[in-house]
Amino acid sequence: MLKVAQKASARTQRKPRRTRLGRVRQRVARGLPLVVLTLLLLTLGLGVRVNDPSALGQLRNMVFDEYQRFHPLAYDPGSPVRIVAIDETSLEKYGQWPWPRVRLAEMVDKLTEMGAAAVGLDVILAEPDRMSPENIATLLPAGAKRQALEDALVDAPRNDFLLASALSSSPSVLGIALDKAAPDPGVGDKSTAARAFANPKAGFAFAGDDPHEFLPAFSDFTPPLPMLSQAAAGFGALNWLPDRDRVVRTVPLLFQLGDGTFVPSFGVELLRIAQGASTITIRSSNASGQSAFGEKSGVNMVRVGALEVPTTADGAMRLHFHPSDAGRNIPAWWVLEGIVPPDEVAGRIVLIGATAPGLPDIQATPLEEAVPGVEIHAQAIDHMVFGTHLKRPDWAAGLEAVVFTVLTVVFAVAAAALSPFKNIVLGVLLLGGVAAGSYFLFVDENLLVDPSFAVLGGAVSLLATTSWVAVREGAERRFVRNAFGRYVAADLVEEIAANHDRLGLGGEIKPMTILFTDIRGFTTISEGMDAQRLTTFINDFLTPLTDVILAHRGTVDKYMGDAIMAFWNAPLDDPRHAAHAAETALDMLLALERFNHEYFEVYPPVSIGIGLNTGECCVGNLGSNARFDYSVIGDDVNVASRLEGQTKTYGLPILVGPRTAAEIAPHGYRVISLDNIRVKGKEIPIEIFALVGGPNHPVAQSIASAEPSIEALTRAFRANDLTAMAIALTALETADTPELRPLVTIYRERFDILTLPSAEAAAEPEAVRALRDARITTG
Repeated sequence: MLKVAQKASARTQRKPRRTRLGRVRQRVARGLPLVVLTLLLLTLGLGVRVNDPSALGQLRNMVFDEYQRFHPLAYDPGSPVRIVAIDETSLEKYGQWPWPRVRLAEMVDKLTEMGAAAVGLDVILAEPDRMSPENIATLLPAGAKRQALEDALVDAPRNDFLLASALSSSPSVLGIALDKAAPDPGVGDKSTAARAFANPKAGFAFAGDDPHEFLPAFSDFTPPLPMLSQAAAGFGALNWLPDRDRVVRTVPLLFQLGDGTFVPSFGVELLRIAQGASTITIRSSNASGQSAFGEKSGVNMVRVGALEVPTTADGAMRLHFHPSDAGRNIPAWWVLEGIVPPDEVAGRIVLIGATAPGLPDIQATPLEEAVPGVEIHAQAIDHMVFGTHLKRPDWAAGLEAVVFTVLTVVFAVAAAALSPFKNIVLGVLLLGGVAAGSYFLFVDENLLVDPSFAVLGGAVSLLATTSWVAVREGAERRFVRNAFGRYVAADLVEEIAANHDRLGLGGEIKPMTILFTDIRGFTTISEGMDAQRLTTFINDFLTPLTDVILAHRGTVDKYMGDAIMAFWNAPLDDPRHAAHAAETALDMLLALERFNHEYFEVYPPVSIGIGLNTGECCVGNLGSNARFDYSVIGDDVNVASRLEGQTKTYGLPILVGPRTAAEIAPHGYRVISLDNIRVKGKEIPIEIFALVGGPNHPVAQSIASAEPSIEALTRAFRANDLTAMAIALTALETADTPELRPLVTIYRERFDILTLPSAEAAAEPEAVRALRDARITTG
């Protein structure tokens, strides 16, 4: 019969059926605050990105500066640019700066003779040379000596004329300084020079939108002396536009004056002269072949001779700096003394500028705190020639916003699906991946894609969503501890709290094993006690039995006077719920023995009956909106209660239903089929079993000896084999096992009815028919 019960159990086992609508509502209610938080984070983050505050720009610069420090550009010895450095040794040999312009003229002549493609003087020559012969006499006090010196030098060539002569025969470029201040009408020479500069030597053409709307504008400038301006082949602005931290990161290629005149930078003008070009072309948005869709997005390219240089919207170029390299420099004294290898100059652009410490035009770059301005000009020309400058593409800002959005959504989803620790680990990996991706784009493609906004915004989103989930889970765990602390063991409460997402508090149908137990003869025991002693007795009795239930992962449903109702496989799933319930029942008998031994002088001996049944039940929070309990209901709960009541009839302490018997047998528990009974409220009779032992509970010798006879008795009764039934009854009655007397009495009465003579049986037709046809008793 047990095999049949096992097959029936296998057929009836089904996956839990959940109240789907309730589950959906519960999940929506649980996840809605997280969705709102995520949308709020996205709104705030994208708002910051669109406004792009200065703090975000400074942070972006800091990140890109670090990239340059980690991966600076390597100096290329094949650079087309050399610097004639007015260094400390040169100053020691030829005196302090500024030098007489005749010495500058000498250097220009020598460089031109060696075949320099262009020679640029990184100095402002706006005033006459004080060291020129006509000015030397003015350094003396008025008198005869001064007059004599003036007479002697009257025919000496002026230094500025000598420099102008050298410039006129050289591909030379002079520097000018632009100024945002209003011009000073009181400085006549400057105003005259300004008018002379109204027609710059470089021609300009532009395509697309008018570049005047985008280029940095200055209202005034300081040009060279008119004779020098006329002699030089070109002019270039020496201005820097450092960021707020005074670090030079970008080099403007073009400027404009207040009257709309375009002014090339020093480097651009040198490139134009070196190539023999006459025109500089500016391409802006909406030029032919451009797709700005009518939006005025700024300058995007400057063409100098054969070179096309991509630019930022304001016509600048972001440099990828390399550390200053002495290999580029030619000491000025080498030039003056004629010891420069000609191939160091021939065909190259040569800049003459001060590099000695303490001289003007010292700038800060992302790599170095103090760099001569002439070095930056040289690197800028290298970038235009080699195309190694850094580019921040138009799509960078959009990509950064998209990455932030994706990270925020991923972190929100992960916060709902993963533990806070796993979410933090995932977040660190993703944020690190974003930073690494940005760095690799910098190294491999010279692209500037800012990770700081996405990483910081993503980190805020990660912490916010993870913290919210952690707070929510903390509250849910406290709720679980409060809700289940009365029902289950402390360690199981912690396990439930850690896995509260697996709870089906809203109600679910699932296979469960239910236990009922109460005291035999409780009415008689309680009659001899007053209320206080009875309460103490109940508490002393229930405590050890409850401890056994909790020790085996059981959930105490309720106490009903002297009775206990418990169940397994909820709130957490327990695949071995039937086995754990069976072990609990056997351990409860041992606990009862200890109770009787400990309190034998205090309370009368106590015996209990236990009913176990397994089946599909509804479990969840049951009650009203104001008050509810976590409990279980269903027909199989009622069957467990009936089985507990039948322990009085059959005299054995533990009775189990057929599915329980089928599920615990493979785990080493011994059950004996006793009878078929029809419980109240059910039409179909069920087979009942006695649980008599388990892996940790050896079967009593008397039961083990009688087991074959019991099985023979029940088998013979069901088969209506009166002869075999008589033999089995005789064997059991002869053994006279006290705990089996109620069972033997039941079957002896049935045997006597079945063996009545026909006349006597006719007097009780219903009882005989029930015994012969159904072989059941009513419970």
